[in-house]
Parts: sequence; C-alpha cells; structure tokens
Amino acid sequence: MHAAITLTVNGNEHRISVDTRASVLDVLREDLGLTGSKKGCDHGQCGACTVLLDGRRANACLALAVAHDGAEIVTVEGLADGGRLSPVQEAFIERDAFQCGYCTPGQLCSATAVLDEAGRGWPSAVTADLASDPVLDDAEIRERMSGNLCRCGAYMGIVAAVRDAAARSGDTAARRADA
Repeated sequence: MHAAITLTVNGNEHRISVDTRASVLDVLREDLGLTGSKKGCDHGQCGACTVLLDGRRANACLALAVAHDGAEIVTVEGLADGGRLSPVQEAFIERDAFQCGYCTPGQLCSATAVLDEAGRGWPSAVTADLASDPVLDDAEIRERMSGNLCRCGAYMGIVAAVRDAAARSGDTAARRADA
C-alpha cells in the first residue's frame, strides 16, 4: 500500500508516494537519493541515521515516513549553508572527530541538536543545576551524544569538536565550561 506525502528536506519540498511501511531513512536514501544518513543497526540503537525532524533529532530508521507527512527534515547534506560548513562540521574536521566516517553524519546531526537543546536551556540527565542553563562540559556533551555510537572510538575528538562548536557559535554555556 502506498500513500502520498509531502516532506520538506533540507529546505526543498518533495511530494512523493511512499510505501506505508517505509521509514524516513529508507525514503531519504532510496526515494530522494540522500545517502548521507546511514543505515547502521536499523533498530534505533546506534544513531548512524540521526536527522533533525521538525527541529529535533530523531532516529530516521524508526520513524515511519507516512507518520511525518508535512515534516521538515534536515540531513547531514543540509547542515552546511551553501558552500560554507556549519560550525559543527568545521569543528569535526579540525578535531579529527571521525575515523571511518560511517557514523559521522549522525554524529553531526546529533551535535547540531545538542547545541540547540543546550542553547534553549534544556537539561539532560547529568545537568547539575536544573534552575540554570546547562553547562556544556565534557560530561554534559557525552550524555547528550550518548545515543550515537562510534565503532572506531573517535569519542575524544567528537566531544572536543562539540565543545569547540558550542564556543564558536557563541554558546554562553560552553564559554562557562571553558572557564
């Protein structure tokens, strides 16, 4: 069975007919040709498929496309602003925060969401003071990125890159963590 849906992906509207069993990840990769998001475990456990779905990070392998008719999706291909990399992408390159690169698209989308969540003052499970904005120290970053696995073990570079990107984007919580 197929259904007609509309998705806005990386700022471009797509009206497509999809199999009602298809995940957002399958639609992105197979129907729209956006292969940046990876199919890792296909069970929502590794984070390789992480995208921004209506402004929040989501495992695209677990989201049914038909349930997200009208959604706005940002994939790794949409993080850059034209030819200019995002602060997160720049920091990942500078900190060598990847090895094989398979998990990198999901890590980048998740890190982008981490900066947004912390910037909005959203606490995590390790936020010490719930009455103030979270401080993006290493423990906070690790907790917030914990849904994204790197089988190569590039975690030190990933944490450093997220910290650098937060400082680069002017996040006051990151500046306090560096003090």
